[in-house]
Amino acid sequence: MELGLVGLGKMGGNMRERIRRAGHTVIGYDRNPDVADVHSLEELVGKLKGPRVVWVMVPAGAATQSTIDELAELLSPGDVVVDGGNSRWTDDEKHAVELGLKGIGFVDCGVSGGVWGLENGYALMYGGDAENVAKVQPIFDALKPEGEFGSVHAGRVGAGHFAKMVHNGIEYAMMQAYAEGWELLEKVDSVTDVREVFRSWQEGTVIRSWLLDLAVNALDEDEHLEQLRGYAQDSGEGRWTVEAAIDNAVPLPAITASLFARFASRQDDSPQMKMIAALRNQFGGHAVESKK
Repeated sequence: MELGLVGLGKMGGNMRERIRRAGHTVIGYDRNPDVADVHSLEELVGKLKGPRVVWVMVPAGAATQSTIDELAELLSPGDVVVDGGNSRWTDDEKHAVELGLKGIGFVDCGVSGGVWGLENGYALMYGGDAENVAKVQPIFDALKPEGEFGSVHAGRVGAGHFAKMVHNGIEYAMMQAYAEGWELLEKVDSVTDVREVFRSWQEGTVIRSWLLDLAVNALDEDEHLEQLRGYAQDSGEGRWTVEAAIDNAVPLPAITASLFARFASRQDDSPQMKMIAALRNQFGGHAVESKK
């Protein structure tokens, strides 16, 4: 099938390549002309045959809103817009109404896989009406990992981004646990090779995971994380997860504490946050702050 893809950054560019490898046609637009296939959204829409599917992969908030506003004026009834960025689920509900008034379908899709998704596939969580999801299904099938799992129609509009938000909240807590354990191991005199302790956990333990593998990768690159500043950003989903927990009276002590730990990292040079920063860089290519 044909797909219009808006946003060809770290994830969007690799997604375009994976979809093409599956035999589909992708027409990509980005503000960077060096990576774009067309020079405007209008040109992108004009090159697609109806019913069109346009996947938006730009930063949440104003950038996504302006892109959807422009597409609303360019697309036709029966077309579908997919928001694959990290938008808040409440924005999805608003976008679905705005596009629906023009007869344009909307699907929200949480995407996980980071810089590794091109080869490994992307875990996908999507929300929307079954009719609109069906129009995008060949692209979901191309992007997902091999095998039975890794893709789910999570529910109504907003469900995909809500599920991805909770996924990221869990990720916060898991990274925090690895980081705290790493700092404690580094602190004591009796443990002389912390990196190899972490490596030993990769097989046969109940805490083995892809995040643990990435922690070992980071330690192989910088054994004591001496080149990193102990500062870790948060991209929004952790805060939204905690806010949703408050709204629904669901206790999230581990996720909430991990979010607050990131806030604490901005006050001093936290050893734990060196590991958090290293993990975020490993799986998502997120920027790190080096020591001066």
